[in-house]
Formats: sequence, C-alpha cells, structure tokens
Amino acid sequence: MSKLVTIYGGAGFVGRYIARRLAKDGWRVRVAVRHPNEAMHVKPYGVPGQVEPVLCNVRDDASVAAVMNGADAVVNCVGIMHQLGKNTFDAVQAAGAGRIAKIAAQQGVQNMVHISAIGADAESESEYQQTKAAGEAAVLAHMPNAVILRPSVIFGPEDQFFNRFAAMMGPVIPLVGADVKFQPVYVDDVAQAAVLGVEGKAPAGIYELGGPEVQTFRALIQEMLGVIRRRKLIVNLPYFVGSLMAFGFDLTQKLTGGLFKSALTRDQVKALKSDNIVSADAKGFADLGIKPVAPEAVLPDYLWRFRPSGQYAAIKESAKNLRVN
Repeated sequence: MSKLVTIYGGAGFVGRYIARRLAKDGWRVRVAVRHPNEAMHVKPYGVPGQVEPVLCNVRDDASVAAVMNGADAVVNCVGIMHQLGKNTFDAVQAAGAGRIAKIAAQQGVQNMVHISAIGADAESESEYQQTKAAGEAAVLAHMPNAVILRPSVIFGPEDQFFNRFAAMMGPVIPLVGADVKFQPVYVDDVAQAAVLGVEGKAPAGIYELGGPEVQTFRALIQEMLGVIRRRKLIVNLPYFVGSLMAFGFDLTQKLTGGLFKSALTRDQVKALKSDNIVSADAKGFADLGIKPVAPEAVLPDYLWRFRPSGQYAAIKESAKNLRVN
C-alpha cells in the first residue's frame, strides 16, 4: 500500500505544489484545510481518491489528530499574513505548528517538514517573524528530526507578490523599504525541497531557501514592469509614512471584519526594515542537490496577462520587425 502524507494548508500557494509532487511520486495525500469545498482543485493531482481535501482547524487538538491518523509523514504549510479574530500569528504560526509536531510525535509519524520563513527571529520587531521562530522552536521540541524550510519571498503563478504589484493601477507604485534585499525563490523549488524531507532524503535541520539572484525590492518591481511592458514611477516611501498608511489599512480591516484585507500592515512595515536573504553560513538548496530557478525564467509565463496587449504582446512586437515592401 502506498504511503500516506497529511499536508496542513495543502491547498494554499506552496502546499498545492507539494501535494502535486507527492501524488506524482505515488503518495496518498490528505490536504488538511479549513474549507475543503474550496480545495477541490487539488483532487486532479492524482487518480480518483488519491488526493483528498479534509476539514481541519490547526487550533484544535482533536481536529489535527484526526486528519493525521495513519500518516507516515506530515507537512505544515499553514501561515497567515493578516491576523483576524482567533486566527492570530501566535495561534496559527506558533501554537498551531507546535500542536502538529506534538501530535506527530505522539502518533509516531516518521518524517515532518515545516515551512517557516527567512527572517524568523524571536528578537525581531515583527510579530510575524517572532511567531515563525516560536513555531520552529515548538516543532523541534517535539520532532527534533524535522526538516524546516525557510524560503525568501516565493514567486509563481499564484503568488501574492509579483501578481499583486502587476495588478496595481495608476502611473505610480509606492514601496516601503525599496532598498531592502530579497532572494526570490520559485514555488516548485520549495516544493521539491519539501518532498525530499517527506521522503527522508534530506538530513534533518534548517534550510534557508533563496533563488540564484539577490535584488532590492525596487529592482524586482522594475524587472516585473519590464516583463509586463509597462512604465511606472517607483516611489520609495519613508517608514513612518508606511506605518501611518498601514495603521489606516489595519483599522479598516478590523472595522469591516476582514472584508477589506489590509494592503500593508504595520507588522509588514517592521519586517521590511531587514533584508530577506539567505545567511552566509546557512544550509540551502546546494545541500539538497537542487538548482533553483531564476525569476526571469518563469515570470513571463504568468505575468503576460498584465501586458497592454496580453497574450498578443509578443506577436505585435514581432510584427514591428517585419519589412514593408
């Protein structure tokens, strides 16, 4: 019988790529999510019945244990960018991660992979980064042989980074922390690393995952603008201005009960004060035998829809080179 893996948050941006790869390798995959009816897109990753969305709340012991029953491996992809109601950074990214690891140890699960983030730091100003560090500590306390992956900003067809900025209207793109450095990593490269951990092919430990290029926030947006064939002015906003804007966005989100998602949170402003790149002494893709993909190799495949001529942009550009007799 094929092995079983439970992927918490397996229908999200990173989780779906991990689920697809594991299904291709013959695993039975449980995709543990809060809303299974919104996760049906994962079912075609395998043969009928191989990949199944199941209901789970990572804040509840019984719920986490039920969907883990019989699993040979677990992956935790659960993370949030906005706090709302009971879904706080601490409840989801710290306590939730610890709960999954604790129950995995109790059930004798062989391998665990935990998706964290570069910048995880208990001393950080950012609560997001603090709870990412707390989550790692909780996982290692219960599953010391876990594989922890810390990606930089992740890009891919469903990302909320390049897609978000490409969709911005108007002639100006305001940035907070335009000179902060990132090391964008392709989502399927992260998934490949996770699969190695699930299958016991990666030594236990923490791996920082960054792509082959380190660029400033500003340079990444300029690259994105080149791909979508648009010219816009990039304006670097001072941190205090960003904090004031974020306060307004956060307040609006709270007053609307989450109907309006904050475009920029105060916590994100704090995180944008530090570079988001792989540490010099960290283990990474090279230790896993993976050669990461650069953004320029992938961005045109999904950002073309933001071009003025959409899918016909390349044809129109080629037509300009035709000679007229």
